[in-house]
Amino acid sequence: MSTQGPLPEKAADTSAEQPWPVRVLSLKISDYVDRMSQLWVEGQVVQLNPRGGTAFLTLRDPDVDMSLSVSVPMNAVRAMPMPLTPGARVVLQARPTFWTKRGTLQLEARQIRPVGIGDLLARIEILGRTLAAEGLFDDDRKRPIPFLPRCVGLVTGRSSAAERDVVENARRRWPAVRFEVREVAVQGTSAVTEVVEALRELDADRDVDVIVIARGGGALEELLPFSNEAMVRAVAEARTPVISAIGHEVDRPLLDLVADWRASTPTDAGKKVVPDAAHELALVTGSRDRIGSALRRRLDAERRGLVATTSRPVMADPTAVVRARREELTHLRARAGDRLQVRLHRALDQVEHLRRQVTALSPQSTLERGYAVVQHADGRIVTDQRDLEPDELLRVRVAHGDFGVRPVTSATAASAAGSR
Repeated sequence: MSTQGPLPEKAADTSAEQPWPVRVLSLKISDYVDRMSQLWVEGQVVQLNPRGGTAFLTLRDPDVDMSLSVSVPMNAVRAMPMPLTPGARVVLQARPTFWTKRGTLQLEARQIRPVGIGDLLARIEILGRTLAAEGLFDDDRKRPIPFLPRCVGLVTGRSSAAERDVVENARRRWPAVRFEVREVAVQGTSAVTEVVEALRELDADRDVDVIVIARGGGALEELLPFSNEAMVRAVAEARTPVISAIGHEVDRPLLDLVADWRASTPTDAGKKVVPDAAHELALVTGSRDRIGSALRRRLDAERRGLVATTSRPVMADPTAVVRARREELTHLRARAGDRLQVRLHRALDQVEHLRRQVTALSPQSTLERGYAVVQHADGRIVTDQRDLEPDELLRVRVAHGDFGVRPVTSATAASAAGSR
């Protein structure tokens, strides 16, 4: 596309109508990079290619998948106290440069130095304290190792002795154990990435109940990936319990501290991850023998008790108890009948006595002796002659029936006759 007028000075001023040509952008990037100062940078050598008086290498960040191309004078490489090899940790003084023709950024180094063991140990110690302060090494977050896992995930080197140690020792103890093996790089620039990817893949497998990360020892530089922060955090985030089997007893990478259980060697991990079938069989056999002995003792005791019970007289003649109780019941029933008869006769005598008393005191008995009861028409009993009226109809009740009468004299006349 052709443009008219001057080119924009700033990237923000460009547009579809006024773009920058590629050469302009490359030159501006080169100009910006050229203004950067020299700096010191640390990384891990991935590739090393000496070519004439210059060594070309790739410097990789040991924690993430990022790298830069570096050119170093061979004189600076030869001046190092030890030969420069891939995998070495170095610091170098360099100046960024941008190649406009290829559009690539690289570093032009002036000095290169190896990272000392002491520096590496100090950095690991600082990282360990930081992770410990976050609680990644606390015992209360560690998960128990399953007694008998369905499947064991194993992350180890390719065709390594560590793999054989774990698998053979585990199968010697429990022949039916099943392994899901992931062979990865356990040293070098890709170790962290490959181990973390294998760990996450096994952790996502629901059949895997425990994961073993194993390596058969090595120099401190070779074990550095197992003190890498990214790997340590990946183990801490894993859902599945993790066993660390890195190196030997003296090797203590940070992976040992974050793992749910630390094995001193891969062989030790093979013994820990599954139970010993022979030992468990011996336990089952011993328990079964003890249960059988206890059961036999219990049966013998119950048999002796049964013999003692059946030898008693009551068991020799079971009806003897019934007969004795029957005689006792008959005797008690006879006594109860006699007492009931006595009490019944006494009650009858008392009833007859009371009947006679009632009869003697009853009005009917009085009437039968010749007495009569005189009543007014309204039923009131006449108790005083002054209550009588002349020609008043009175009712007279005698022992056998009643009849009506009328008084022939008034109460006043009767009273006067009585006074004469």
